Amino acid sequence: MNNAEQQVYLNGQFINLSDARISVLDRGFLFADGVYEVIPAYAGKAFRLQQHLDRLNSSLAEIRMHPVMDDPQWKKIIGQLLHTRSDTDQAIYIQVTRGASDSRDHQLPEQYQPTIFAMCQSIVPESLQKLAKGIKAITLDDIRWDWCHIKSVALLGNILLKQEASDQDCTEAILLREGYATEGSASNLFIVKNNQLITPPKSHHLLPGITRDLVIELAKKEGITCLEEEISERQLTQADEIWLTSSTREVMPVIELNRQTVGEGKPGELWQKVSNCYTAYKNQLRLAQ
Repeated sequence: MNNAEQQVYLNGQFINLSDARISVLDRGFLFADGVYEVIPAYAGKAFRLQQHLDRLNSSLAEIRMHPVMDDPQWKKIIGQLLHTRSDTDQAIYIQVTRGASDSRDHQLPEQYQPTIFAMCQSIVPESLQKLAKGIKAITLDDIRWDWCHIKSVALLGNILLKQEASDQDCTEAILLREGYATEGSASNLFIVKNNQLITPPKSHHLLPGITRDLVIELAKKEGITCLEEEISERQLTQADEIWLTSSTREVMPVIELNRQTVGEGKPGELWQKVSNCYTAYKNQLRLAQ
C-alpha cells in the first residue's frame, strides 16, 4: 500500500493520507503544543495498548488538556487502522494538539477544539535484526527541557542530539545531566554490572517507557536482580552491558560507547536472555485471540 492510498484518521474521519489537511494556525504547528504516542502492533495486535493510552492521557493532563476520547473509542480507531495491515508489524502514531486558534497567541485558549491524528507505518524486520547485532552510541549533554516525562511533539532537542550521534556514525546518544546518565535521545537506558540490571528511576528527566517497564518485568521473571537507581557517567563507562529500549526498536545492545568497546564488544549474556523473553512475549501477542 503506497502513501497515496494509505488511510489515516483525522478529526473524526478516515481519509487518504494525501487528503489530510490541518490549519496553518494549529497550535501544534505553531508552538508544538501537543503530545503523541507510538504503539507497536504485531499481527494486528497492539502492544500494551492500555499502558500507551494511559500515558497519552497523562501527557495530555500535564499540558492542561482533557482526554480527547475514551479508551473504547481509541481502540476502535486503532482497530480500523490495523484492519488491512495485520499481515505486517506496524507502528501506530497518534498525535493530539490543542487545535487551531483565530490568531497566533502564546496564551492558552479558554476553549479549544483539539486536532486528533492517527496513522500506521510498517516496522521493518531487517532493521530490528541489524539493531540486535549491537549498536554504537556516544554520550552528550542533555540540552532538552526539564519535563521529559511528557511525550511532547516538541522534539527538536532530541532530533539535534540524535543527529549529532548520526554524524559520528552512531545509532544513539546517551544523555547526561549533571554527571548522570538519564536516557537516550529516543530510548530508555539500562546497564548491567555484576549480573545486576540497573535503570534510572522515573523522573521528570526521562520518559516513562512502556518497553522499559516490560523489560523490568521480564528480567525479574528470569530471576535477574533489577535496580532502579541513578547511573553516574563513570558507572556507564564501566558497565558490562548497556541496553537502550524503545517500543519500535525494542531492546538494543550497545557494543561501543564513545569509540570504546562495551564488555566483550558483542551483545551480552543477560541481553540475550531478556531479548529471547521479549521475542517470546511478542509471539504470544501475535497468537492472542
